[in-house]
Formats: sequence, structure tokens, C-alpha cells
Amino acid sequence: MTAWPALHTLAWHRPLLAATAAMAVLVVVCLVGLLVDPRSLTGAPVWAKPLKFSISVLVYAASLAWLLGILSARRRRLAWWIGTASTIALVIEMVIIVGDAGLGITSHFNVSTPVSATLWSVMAFSIVLVWMAALVTALLLFRTDLGDPARALAIRAGTVIAVIGMGLAFLMTGPTAAQLDHFQGIAGAHTVGVPDGGPGLPLLGWSTVAGDLRIPHFVGMHALQVIPLTALLLEVLARRVALVRPPTVRFRLLAVVIALYVGVLAILTGQALAGESIVRPDALVTTLTIALVAAVAVAATLVLSAASRAAIPPTDAAAP
Repeated sequence: MTAWPALHTLAWHRPLLAATAAMAVLVVVCLVGLLVDPRSLTGAPVWAKPLKFSISVLVYAASLAWLLGILSARRRRLAWWIGTASTIALVIEMVIIVGDAGLGITSHFNVSTPVSATLWSVMAFSIVLVWMAALVTALLLFRTDLGDPARALAIRAGTVIAVIGMGLAFLMTGPTAAQLDHFQGIAGAHTVGVPDGGPGLPLLGWSTVAGDLRIPHFVGMHALQVIPLTALLLEVLARRVALVRPPTVRFRLLAVVIALYVGVLAILTGQALAGESIVRPDALVTTLTIALVAAVAVAATLVLSAASRAAIPPTDAAAP
């Protein structure tokens, strides 16, 4: 089992690291805004959205800087351009989000004035650019030697699922039927079944009365961190538990985790598109969730049982 690359040996993408640091500062600014600014927007504190986006961009920029750093040396120049384009796009998006929050107006889907429509178009282009950069990164990772098979599976699968999760944001950009019937300057929505801005979960804001596409978008996007971290935890566990030490066992367990993650993402996406709140699952969603958990439990048990049998040395035949 090879060690993960030391952080100081990676070719970290400096613009992305600078963006990460800037987002850390912005998190503090948004927290102060939440404390001193009483305004609300679409049913939430006006600084809640910039706070959530600054945290998300911070985590994503740091993760992408790491991923680009593990690409092979001959792709270093391409990696630099991917990271730089992503940095510029992310910064543009955050400038618009924070600026509109300061003005007390919505940023996403806002086409109420020529200026707002232009800013939303710029944001949309930036989002597409970030998504395309992530897609190219995912493709490059399939052509990079990542060492340990389980680790390679985690990094590649996590990146691919993240690209899919980021792509789910495109489902939010079309105008709803209600918006077409009674246009009020908004074209697009993250809530399915009711207008944006209704009751939501604390902090997250996800709708508690209807479907919300932000949920699968969030879950899918952060596979980029969750699945590689799972691989790292399995490697740490392997140092203490002999049963999960063989590379094939960790690989199979990780495949089970990935299947669980994809299944959860599919269920959440279907639930959101059906206009159903995450806190009020119907019989179908409940049944699918139970079936998924049961299947994953059986698969993990089979993997560990096979590993246990393989770990037992064969007994020598009795001497005549």
C-alpha cells in the first residue's frame, strides 16, 4: 500500500489556493453580515446564500488544487490552465453573488432588469466553465497513474460523481410553468412544485414542503471529498484491522460505498424532480431507500466474509 503524496510535494495550483484563502476571509465577512444585517431575501437572511457559497467554493477550490497537483508532470501546463480558468470563473460568480446580496437582490435566475439579466448570463457562463474544467480534470485522472487501486477508484469515481452532481444544476435554469404564466423577472428555480423561498431546513435552507434540486446537486458535488476521504479512512483502518488490509478487500468495500453514494444521489434526484420534500418521503422513496441500504449491507457482508475465509490458513492434512 503506497502512501498518499505528501502535501508539500504536490504541485499545488496557486491561484486556486489564493481563491481558497479568499473564501476563508469571505466566510468570516458573511458571518458578520448575518449578525449585523437584519435583511432577508426569498425567506432567508440576505447573507446566508453568500455564506453557503463561500464555504462550498472554499472546499471545492482546495480539492481541485489537490487533484490538479497529482496529475502527471507532462500535463502540468494543461492543469495550470484548468485551475486558472476555474479560479476566474469561481471568483466572478462569488463577486456577483456577494454584490447582489449587498444590494438585497437575488443573483441566480434574476432577469428582471437588463443589468441583472447580464449578470445572470455571466454567472451561467462561469458555471458552465467550472463544470467543463471539472469534466476535463476527471478525464485526465483516468489517464494518470494514481498508485493504489482502491485510491485510484476513489479519486476517479469521486470526480465523476461530482461532475454529475454539478451538472444537476442545469436542471434549475429553465423557467417554470408558473413563471411563464406570470413572469416577474425570474427564470429558473431550485424548488420543484412551489416557488422558491418557502419553509426550509435550518442553515441549509432546503425546502421542507416541496422538491429541492439543491439537495442532489450538493450531495453529488461533494462526492469529490467524501469518496476519497472514505478511501483514506479505509487505509488508516487497514493498519489496525488485518481483515481490510488486502488491496482487493479495500477496493471491493470502496466499490460498495460508491454504489451506495450513486444510489442515494439517484433517489434524491428523483425525489426532487417529483416535487417531494426530503423530510416527507413517500412509500416509493422509503422502499427504495430501505432496499438500497439492505443491498449495500449484504454486499459489504459478502466482501468481509470472503476476506475472512481467505485470511484463514488451510489446515494441513493429518499425517498417516
